Amino acid sequence: MGPLSASPMGFGTWAWGNQFLWGYQESMDSQLQQTFNLAVENGINLFDTADSYGTGRLNGKSEKLLGKFISEIPGKLRLVAVGMQFGQKQVQNNIVIATKFAAYPWRLTPGQFVNACRASLARLQIEQIGIGQLHWSTANYAPPQELALWNGLVAMYEKGLVRAVGVSNYGPNQLVKIHDYLTARGVPLCSAQLKVGTKEKCEEYLNIIIEISDMASCGTESEATSHQSLDEDIAKVQFSLLSMGENQLEIKNICDSLGIRLISYSPLGLGMLTGKYTPSKLPRGPRALLFRQILPGLKPLLRSLKEIAERRGKTIPQVAINWCICKGTIPIPGVKSVKQVEENLGALGWRLSSDELLELEYAALESPQRMIQNIFQTRC
Repeated sequence: MGPLSASPMGFGTWAWGNQFLWGYQESMDSQLQQTFNLAVENGINLFDTADSYGTGRLNGKSEKLLGKFISEIPGKLRLVAVGMQFGQKQVQNNIVIATKFAAYPWRLTPGQFVNACRASLARLQIEQIGIGQLHWSTANYAPPQELALWNGLVAMYEKGLVRAVGVSNYGPNQLVKIHDYLTARGVPLCSAQLKVGTKEKCEEYLNIIIEISDMASCGTESEATSHQSLDEDIAKVQFSLLSMGENQLEIKNICDSLGIRLISYSPLGLGMLTGKYTPSKLPRGPRALLFRQILPGLKPLLRSLKEIAERRGKTIPQVAINWCICKGTIPIPGVKSVKQVEENLGALGWRLSSDELLELEYAALESPQRMIQNIFQTRC
């Protein structure tokens, strides 16, 4: 296979099979397949999943659906992004699946993680995973298990089960440690995904944010639609206008210094940055509790997003996702409908100006609430 490359934006599939948080029903499968096909037709080839995605008896459902959809890609598919038709095998080989392996307490040896990888391959119906990732670190509660996780990644890579490896929910220090460890073993760290949040205001980091904004190259509109090489190291982190705390900025700086490409998940803050919800109009299910707590403090940020969206002829989600792209990351918003794919695609092909970036970041600092921290996130 050739170099590993990905679209400037990918899509997350956490909702596929998740009944508890996202209200998944098996009757949605045909709609999800249309969603997947539309994304691929428009040049999206990066899809994020995990072996733990899917609740209860549906555990692993997200991977199974992706496997089914990949295997059933139409024999001839015309890619809108390039205006050319490709064969099924060509399109399938171009798709990059980034899946994550849960650090369950019974997975104690490298061999058990290799077995988990083989199980994911079977559900996905593919011969090799694009990016195999540890879903979280055990450094907070079971340090001895950590080395087994790392050696598991090495074994997957050496056996050719994955084209690249990565991590999720790793803090700054752990990210540097595993990067150095894998480098010593001759294994490139291709992605690191983590969720970091803070409830505190971040005025003390404003100078750092301004420095990053000055350094961030907004590039050209053509660069905003072309595929990005993943042969360099990649880190995956929750990085959005709702999560600009000390850890995010430190991780971003580490990634920049080590030449690691950042993939940002939850760029819309579980939906809080869509402009669709208010304190009196909350989503159904458990998210309502979180939204009720955080939304009232997001007025400055949502107002700024709306103003820029109106000036640009865009939507609020498109502006929020484009901010992530302009910061040099590959955002992976979750999708479960054709409408969401269509809207998110509108985040590509253009760039916010440096003034607009700063306007959004000042508004974020004026908003007193942030996303809560993932319980699996290492703090160091």
